Amino acid sequence: MKTISKVLALMVAFAFVGCAGQSGGGSSTAVSSSSKALSITTPATLSNVSSPLQVCMATNGYTVEPAKNGVNAGKGHHHLLVDVSIPADLSKPIAKDGNHIHMGDGSKCKTIELEKGQHTITALFAQGNHVPYNPVVSDAVTVTVVHVK
Repeated sequence: MKTISKVLALMVAFAFVGCAGQSGGGSSTAVSSSSKALSITTPATLSNVSSPLQVCMATNGYTVEPAKNGVNAGKGHHHLLVDVSIPADLSKPIAKDGNHIHMGDGSKCKTIELEKGQHTITALFAQGNHVPYNPVVSDAVTVTVVHVK
């Protein structure tokens, strides 16, 4: 009887550890982020980071391609908006300056430099002509830069 109790206790412990170790753990955030059209996969929101830092995105239902391929339904490229809002007029191309970073080469990751402090990074998906999709395809994270290299 003691052996059966020990085996049963071990099975319960392994089952519990196995469930706790799964990413997401049943959280609604994990479920919703995997079904989002655009997700920032790195860095995690509310994380402390060093600058420069790498920002990476994943799409669901959209194909990433270089801007030079033109406007193609369901396809486009990423832009990173740093500490600025999504443009109010979605019919115009996204600006290109220090706060609006174009990734027209079709890349999914970009290394950026930020000053110490808290920053909001918004990924905004746009067509080949740099005009955002409407409705907006975006995601955002807030990070705190604690070390600048």
